[in-house]
Amino acid sequence: MPRRALDNPIVLPVLGLLLEQPTHPHQMLAELRRRSDAHAAAITRGTLYNTVAALSQAGWLAPLERQRSGNRPERTVYALTDAGREELVRRLDAQIRTPQREFSRFLGAVAYLGALGRDGAAEALTERGRRLRLRTAEDERRLEEALAAGVPRMHVIEAEYALSLARAEIAWVDSVIEELRSGTLAWPSGAAPELEEEDA
Repeated sequence: MPRRALDNPIVLPVLGLLLEQPTHPHQMLAELRRRSDAHAAAITRGTLYNTVAALSQAGWLAPLERQRSGNRPERTVYALTDAGREELVRRLDAQIRTPQREFSRFLGAVAYLGALGRDGAAEALTERGRRLRLRTAEDERRLEEALAAGVPRMHVIEAEYALSLARAEIAWVDSVIEELRSGTLAWPSGAAPELEEEDA
């Protein structure tokens, strides 16, 4: 079994789903996509099935039963084993305790914000702020609905955290836009000074 299969970022969410209840991979895929935009974009059927096979081989989950619905093929329902529960707790503890520098596409792009020019940067950031506000408002509405429906806060605390990050990003975007428009953000002409020094 390739070790990298157990290092896949979806291992933790899969183990977490099985902590809630036994299920089959098809249902896992649908539920992971429903819960997270990031999972919806990143998880393929093949990746999930390979991960489930690796987890089973590692002894972290085990087949519980086979189910058939109508004319569909039989599906294997998996349950978390004691070893899988221990691994879930170990990974959760390590990831919560230890901050990691997580690279985002925006972080990579904003490093070259100067290439857009002052007006282009202000315009792009203004559009980003607008879209972030719309998405954040929708996420706030969904969270409020879940809590009002009686979902325990602990079951949606990751949504609360994501909203906190989104609000912080909106505040940062707004502050940079203000600096661009007021001229208080120094804007180098031509290449960045540190690049010129390296070439010298």
